[in-house]
Amino acid sequence: MENIGVLFQKARKRHEVGDLESAASYYNKILLIQKDHIDAIFLLGTLYLQQGNLDLASLFMKKTLMLRPDHATAHNNLGTILKKQGKFDRAIASYLQAVVLKPDYAMAHRNLASLYYDMGKLKKAAESYRNAISIKPDYAEAYINLGTVLQVQERVDDAVACYKTAIKLEPENPVAYNNLATATREKGFLEQAVEYCCRALELKPNYAEAHNNMGTLLQEQGKLEDAVECYKRAIKLKPNHAKSITNLGSALREQRMLDEAIAYCHYAISLSPDYEEAYNNLGTCFQEQGRLDDAARCYKKAIELKPDHYMARSNLGIAFKDMGRFDEAVECCQRAAALKPDNACLHNHLGAALQGVGRFDEAAICYEKAITLNPIYAEAQMNRSLVLLLTGNFKDGWSGYEWRLRTKDHGMRTFKQSKWDGSSLEGKSILVHGEQGFGDVIQFVRYLPLVKASGGFILFECKQELICLLRNCAGIDKILIENHEMHPDLEFDVHVPLLSLPGIFDTRLSTIPREVPYISADHDRVVHWKYRMKSDTNYKIGIVWSGNPNNRKDHVRSCSLDDFTPLSEIPGVSFYSLQKGTASADAFNPPGGMEVTNLEYELKDFAETAAAITHLDLVISVDTAVVHLAGAMNKQVWLLLQFAPDWRWLLKRDDSPWYPSMRLFRQKKLNDWKTVFEEVKAVLKQEVERSYQIC
Repeated sequence: MENIGVLFQKARKRHEVGDLESAASYYNKILLIQKDHIDAIFLLGTLYLQQGNLDLASLFMKKTLMLRPDHATAHNNLGTILKKQGKFDRAIASYLQAVVLKPDYAMAHRNLASLYYDMGKLKKAAESYRNAISIKPDYAEAYINLGTVLQVQERVDDAVACYKTAIKLEPENPVAYNNLATATREKGFLEQAVEYCCRALELKPNYAEAHNNMGTLLQEQGKLEDAVECYKRAIKLKPNHAKSITNLGSALREQRMLDEAIAYCHYAISLSPDYEEAYNNLGTCFQEQGRLDDAARCYKKAIELKPDHYMARSNLGIAFKDMGRFDEAVECCQRAAALKPDNACLHNHLGAALQGVGRFDEAAICYEKAITLNPIYAEAQMNRSLVLLLTGNFKDGWSGYEWRLRTKDHGMRTFKQSKWDGSSLEGKSILVHGEQGFGDVIQFVRYLPLVKASGGFILFECKQELICLLRNCAGIDKILIENHEMHPDLEFDVHVPLLSLPGIFDTRLSTIPREVPYISADHDRVVHWKYRMKSDTNYKIGIVWSGNPNNRKDHVRSCSLDDFTPLSEIPGVSFYSLQKGTASADAFNPPGGMEVTNLEYELKDFAETAAAITHLDLVISVDTAVVHLAGAMNKQVWLLLQFAPDWRWLLKRDDSPWYPSMRLFRQKKLNDWKTVFEEVKAVLKQEVERSYQIC
């Protein structure tokens, strides 16, 4: 029979080098000889814990404590076993017993702190980590973990101090550098955070968490392609890392690769069904696809998993806003801002929700709060400017409106040439580039003659659909299709975005260029439409009931063809649909009693639409490009406005300083088109009667 001492030495050696099977064999041989060998029992229990065999590990740790109740390390290890089994209260009791028996047991304090952290007991976790550090001042791991707790408690400066102390103690600790990068990012120092993250990856190139962190930093800097590569490296190193997979989905969403983004978010959820951030990110993907009900369900699931998830609550509020459920939107956004009052994004979202219900003064206060928290927050700066413009404060509004060029949705173009500031253009050429929607371009080309008056050669760039309409517009020397590949080497001296011109010319309500018409229809096309409509002797009305469905506000600003039905009760009226897109199909099956001539397939571009409008008596439309076109042609146009209108239509007036021939019909309450059309019907009846009296 072998000597127990020799067997024990062999067991320890095999255990120390990681040969757990051989070590277990030796420990069991010892126990066959001496069944109460305390060290063999304890170490065999430790070995089973290392192997993940929690039942046997628990059995042998309990045997150890039966033989030696004051075995502090056995109490510590039993605590770890119980923690892994999800028996948190019993695990705490075991860890506490360990530190009672051995007050200077730093590891037990650390393990207790880790359990408190997992349970969300952050104050106790921080206290236990500090106890571990007081016992072992060079305990770098405890400093790192304490920093993590402090970061969750939003004590970012204290967290940074902990990470830096850990680095002093262990200068080549990649975890400390990675965590320092996350904390520095929270403080807004992205470039410094990237440096720390790079250092973490230098020390540990296969560090999946650091690759993921680097992806987050690059994504925040707008370097989406690089961010995607970082996330993919993290996933390659750690294929089931739900956080990296979710973040990859988020970056793809920003690249407008929505189907791929959704697939990754679903994959993350399949790996980690309780990962609330995956649901939140999936919701944002659905929201950008216009699948608002699906988005709301995802946000609600995220909130169910984490009730204090302030961003999911805020996103749910924005989804409700986009659905037109503004009261619910305000409530959600208010709760989100209360959860995280120092988050600028939440105040911006709350402002948008309040603006949707017409509480403009409160909305402005929210935007200002967001700007105070983050002065370079482009979205909040722009939103504040829109409220100022809406309420007629053009003086302050135009300067703030320039922030639109820095928002994510705008996608500011970069040029080597400088932006024009309104100075003389004598001997120079200027590129004026259209931006935003068709209606915006039509509204603001009125400023091109003012640019031309500054001298120089005017190059104007716009979308293909507007080329024929605007080619002879005053103030344009050369018109270009908005296609960068067609003229990459275009020569010019300065450039300016079209919608920056009102600010450059210091436009006030009283100084808006009002010379109309400033757009006219092509003569040959006008002749064609004259013969097209000559047999119709009725009062001819062009109608549009729906805008671009890709616009987030479209469901609020658009009505339905059914809403026009009361107008068909007026005798002597003909309706012509100027509607484009999928909604135009409604004109082939109009509501009962209404006859509509659908012109969609004849209206190939805006020049054709302009020619058709020339022979109409009136255009009635929701807020679309058609109202701008009719107004720019000085054609009688009635605009149907939602309760909280776009900034250019101002408030509490039925006329427009932009278009003398326009009349505004406003909703008096949210989503109430019925009352609007009752008012339109009454006025239209008088207009038609007057028209026939004149004839």
